[in-house]
Amino acid sequence: MPEAIKGGVHAALPHDSAHKHVSGEATYTDDIPAPTTVLHAYLAMSDRPHARLTRLDLTAVRNAPGVRSVLVAADIPGEVDIGPVAPGDPVLAVETVEYAGQAIFAVAADTLDQARAAANLAVVEYSDLPAALTAAEAFDQQSFVSPPSQLSSGDADAALSRAPRRLRGVFEVGGQDHFYLEGQAALALPREDGDMLVHSSTQHPSEVQKLVAKVLGRPAAAVTVEVRRMGGGFGGKETQAAQAACIVALLANATQRPVRLCLDRDDDMVMTGKRHDFTVRYDVGFDDNGIIEAIKFDYLARCGMSPDLSAAIVDRALFHADNAYYLGNAQIAGYPCKTHTVSNTAFRGFGGPQGMMGIEHVVDEIARTLGKDPLDIRRANLYGPGRDVTPYEQTVEDNILPELLAELEESSDYRRRREEIDAFNAANTVLKRGIALTPLKFGISFTTTFLNQAGALLHVYTDGSVHLNHGGTEMGQGLYIKVAQVVAEELQIDVGRVKITATTTDKVPNTSATAASAGSDLNGMAAQAAAREIKSRLISFAAEHFKVPEGEVQFAANAVHVGTNKLTFAELVQLAYLNRVSLSATGFYRTPKIWYDKENGRGRPFFYFAYGAAVSETVIDTLTGEYRILRTDILHDVGKSLNPAVDLGQVEGGFIQGMGWLTTEELWWDDEGRLRTHAPSTYKIPTANDLPDDFRVSLRPNVNREETIHRSKAVGEPPLMLGMSVFFAIKDAIAAVAGGRLIPHLDAPATPERVLMAVEELRARLAEGEREAAE
Repeated sequence: MPEAIKGGVHAALPHDSAHKHVSGEATYTDDIPAPTTVLHAYLAMSDRPHARLTRLDLTAVRNAPGVRSVLVAADIPGEVDIGPVAPGDPVLAVETVEYAGQAIFAVAADTLDQARAAANLAVVEYSDLPAALTAAEAFDQQSFVSPPSQLSSGDADAALSRAPRRLRGVFEVGGQDHFYLEGQAALALPREDGDMLVHSSTQHPSEVQKLVAKVLGRPAAAVTVEVRRMGGGFGGKETQAAQAACIVALLANATQRPVRLCLDRDDDMVMTGKRHDFTVRYDVGFDDNGIIEAIKFDYLARCGMSPDLSAAIVDRALFHADNAYYLGNAQIAGYPCKTHTVSNTAFRGFGGPQGMMGIEHVVDEIARTLGKDPLDIRRANLYGPGRDVTPYEQTVEDNILPELLAELEESSDYRRRREEIDAFNAANTVLKRGIALTPLKFGISFTTTFLNQAGALLHVYTDGSVHLNHGGTEMGQGLYIKVAQVVAEELQIDVGRVKITATTTDKVPNTSATAASAGSDLNGMAAQAAAREIKSRLISFAAEHFKVPEGEVQFAANAVHVGTNKLTFAELVQLAYLNRVSLSATGFYRTPKIWYDKENGRGRPFFYFAYGAAVSETVIDTLTGEYRILRTDILHDVGKSLNPAVDLGQVEGGFIQGMGWLTTEELWWDDEGRLRTHAPSTYKIPTANDLPDDFRVSLRPNVNREETIHRSKAVGEPPLMLGMSVFFAIKDAIAAVAGGRLIPHLDAPATPERVLMAVEELRARLAEGEREAAE
């Protein structure tokens, strides 16, 4: 066997910080040592959903022990609004509050307890205004945070009118809290000449830099934002991290002392945005074989009080309203509804999961109406030859779902298990089992085209060690180790010689958020470009120095072969330095082929699609609504994996998070717009006990047809949608209560309470039918 480097691409390496995560050694933003003069910030929140601030007396707050600064909107030296795309997000409320939990003022004190106690001394009086709390209420008022959008193909109205069968309905899809282990956190350290260094737990350092500069009234070059790692993000630190960073920067600027802020769990959940909940209205026409002939969708999103990223999120929901299915005659409308609740934001999948749940609900309803296995209806409607154009006119060129579903159906023994479940349900009245196989097709790229770019910076030192920096951020997903593997592969050195460094705006500027599952695609290509630039210089130098053609300079296994000469990588680097060859380079990448015409709803918003499918089997207790996941089989497409160990973890974790969204994670606001599920005591994320009893996960061997980094595919977001299989397996178990003769209604999340209510409603309908038959 020829020698090989340790840790190149396709190697199953552990996460670079895994040992630190489990030992507690990993340094997060709130762990960063600060000078002894550091102050602690606290944010005071509104308890009204929509009201004018008629009195705000902070005299007692300012005079409280330990208080060094109190900040209101009028004290901000620059601009107050920190909306990431469009105005609407004041860093502190100005005259009016628009959700319960909106920040009104900030306090900086010697200790956090002093800051919190002082904030409670404020005198705040309100004059209440009308509040719309749900998407349906806002829709009825035609109140939107941005204009509605629509996709269409064929003639939906005409095709509906002639369809042999037709169904109409409404389906509710709940939101989800990010519940990252590390809350929103930031530390600001003032520098000379009015400059500011901000350590921020953010997925988007460049945006935080821009917004901090904006509120300070300073140029972006005066602000540096750095992040080594986040304790989870999931989209919740794409835009939402800016407020904490701006607050500490403003207080640090006012006091000329370091200031830190880390929201506790309750405050974090109340103050920050979530996954959008949607109301999905549909009208579908189909034939006796379950083939969809026409469909009309209305997706009503509860966006909250400001635009945030909702326009793009609703767009992505529409892009994924087809999921894996050909919709030749479709009209799909999205309504970003303005409500007086916290402004909802990015969350893993960015609207795509909600779009998919709409069509999966419809397909399931069609199957139950026809008395067929939902898997058969799903397979019948898949994209295929001659049925391969989406409603936004992108051709699905890389479709592997027919083969993938067939492989999973066979490997999971779906048909035999379906027969066993039917027999079990016939013999049991209290416990009922269900099974579902659901596919996914997820588009990869930012749908805002200009965001699909990335930069990297690479230094090679004279001892042959490498310093790597790029615009991607690490939130536990393994981006840093993957990009380091790319560099190691390109330079043919062990990955241990590549030093991973914190993302910082003073090294790689103008970066996009680490989001849209594009972190490895973008930053991996940028880092590869930088490595290739240095490698090219070294090849040219070596060829000239040793008088050989460039083709005879080969990098392999920590060495460089130059004709008949063999040097270690470090020896060649040292020689190049002595001959004044630059050993530093930047790399840049922009995703090719993509474009989108939003006005006409046409284009190619995605570079490629990622595919996957899951089979889940559940059992429910019809007396309590409780349930267990007995078994889950997953087959997921990650292309030619950069790191199978990391990718496997992403698939497993994504599935569990998706399962939680659709089962136990319920957000509940009271009639006064106050979130009441704001701690783990009332908001239930999955635990180890909720894992499927039998959990089988496989990565499907595949090569991306597009020229991605080493032909890999994105893996951050798509696996979340595998959790749909659990929801529809629970619904299948509920349907067994009526022997499949009646169709249960189940909204998401399928909490035990909802499951029990669906069972009881089904039993009531059965009893009514029996009474009518007897009469």
